[in-house]
Amino acid sequence: MAKKGGPLENVWFLNVGVLLVALVLVAKLGYVQIARGEVYRDKAERQYTLPSGGSFDRGTIFFSEKTGRTISAATVIPDYTLAIDPTKVVNPAALADKLAAYVTFDREDLIARASRKGDQYEEVAKHLSEKEIAGIKALGEKGVILKKDKKRFYPGNKTAAHVLGFVGSNGDTISGRYGLERYYNETLVRTGDDASSSFFADLFLKPGKAILSDREREGDLVTTIEPTVQGMLERVLTDDVLKKYDATGAMGIIMNPKTGEIYAMGATPSFDPNNFSKEKNQGVFVNPLVEGVYEMGSIIKPLTVAAGIDAGVVTASTTFDDKGFRIVNTKRISNYDGKARGVVPVQEILNQSLNTGTMFVMERLGKDRFRSYFKAYGLGEETGIDLPNEGVGQIGNLDSPRDIEYATASFGQGVSMTPIETIRALSVLANGGVLVTPHVVKRTEYGLGLTRDFVPGGERRVLKKETSEEISRMLTVVVDKALLGGTLKQEHYSIAAKTGTAQLVENGVYSKSDYLHTFFGYFPSYDPKFIVFLAVKNPRGEQYASHTLSEPFMQITKFLLNYYEIPPDR
Repeated sequence: MAKKGGPLENVWFLNVGVLLVALVLVAKLGYVQIARGEVYRDKAERQYTLPSGGSFDRGTIFFSEKTGRTISAATVIPDYTLAIDPTKVVNPAALADKLAAYVTFDREDLIARASRKGDQYEEVAKHLSEKEIAGIKALGEKGVILKKDKKRFYPGNKTAAHVLGFVGSNGDTISGRYGLERYYNETLVRTGDDASSSFFADLFLKPGKAILSDREREGDLVTTIEPTVQGMLERVLTDDVLKKYDATGAMGIIMNPKTGEIYAMGATPSFDPNNFSKEKNQGVFVNPLVEGVYEMGSIIKPLTVAAGIDAGVVTASTTFDDKGFRIVNTKRISNYDGKARGVVPVQEILNQSLNTGTMFVMERLGKDRFRSYFKAYGLGEETGIDLPNEGVGQIGNLDSPRDIEYATASFGQGVSMTPIETIRALSVLANGGVLVTPHVVKRTEYGLGLTRDFVPGGERRVLKKETSEEISRMLTVVVDKALLGGTLKQEHYSIAAKTGTAQLVENGVYSKSDYLHTFFGYFPSYDPKFIVFLAVKNPRGEQYASHTLSEPFMQITKFLLNYYEIPPDR
């Protein structure tokens, strides 16, 4: 027969039970005061103001400073409307004079509205600040109505606008439009059910839900975006690229090539999500770095050379005879300047950006292996980035039996990709040969201190570690000796980089006047903390990306090395 617990054991269970209930109550108290404090403060405030039809609420999006401190990127702030009840206004002129001390409005119009004794509600001014509201409240005037609501607010204005997106109304529904606001709408949206439900009912009827739920549909986002870095990138893109070269657009990404964390992502022209309704061209809301698909040109050449090295068909010192052009399927394909270099090593393919050289490497690989490597780089597939409407590059040409499709693809023409797809593929060269998942959210924070960190997925090895080291060495030689004559070489830091220039495609036809200049680089070369992608559409006055984007890239590089206090590697 089982032995029953003695008095001490029963007391122990009772104490544990009391302790658990106490912990539950303390946790709920903290949740009410901190996590839901704003809700109850709002209820108290509404004793003195007239609420609008429904109370808007939404989760917060944060930027992450390099120290780990978070700052608000998208939040909710009070939004007030001043109205009057003409049936309670005794002296319209006197009321107008008193209100004028705190808010700007049309005095004659207010007097006319206040004289409409048949009405009980006339709006005077919208979007008042809390300071203005405090002054109006202090007047204690009869007939004054203060209607309180909330609105989405972006403290950084245009900062990271393409990443954040904005909140807009679609009929009766308010939801995220573009960017993180759209992608994580189900996490950011607030139903209001939690604030009005009975905690004690949940505690005794649904204890698991009350205490343990991580409330995945209601959380705040902490992004990987570093606000100072983001601001620097946007200034460089606007002032040193777009304006300087009278371009139609400029864009860039700064990412950790080992983790896929995106520190900055920007495009210009941009917009202010606080005033998105004023934008005449809604096309500016689209994120070209995630949704745009382009032929990238010569920044793809390192992918071809790395594939050849990885497969063992070439080395940096392997030579080939460059005649300046090749005839493929009756088409003449030339180097950018049409000049022959004679017998040169594979290193010169990158130093001098030789189209004939990447064709040589591709032929050594063979069509099947070449295609396999390009697909392994993630080209032609989504990256999985946590932003909406991701585009997909087109590499269908590599399923063709025609030689010319492979020849042009080897130097970045005839195949297209998104910028995020491109930087992901190029990160393989930098990080030891692994394909990572780019992302802009670091973690999601729920109530009661619960969090969920980003968990990478889909990572796979593409190149041998030794291949990554060798292509990094070759790209470092490009910067030290070839790019702008070696003038960008840094005494104390190794930098790997490559430029590209490609004709833009319009309606399936190559433009004769419109070009996309591209640039990518990572540093320090053999243990990179950053990889940078830059692009500019239709720059005027310069023909090649080495002249339009080298200096902006070096500005970014020097800033990052200094800002993050990266120790010299030379």
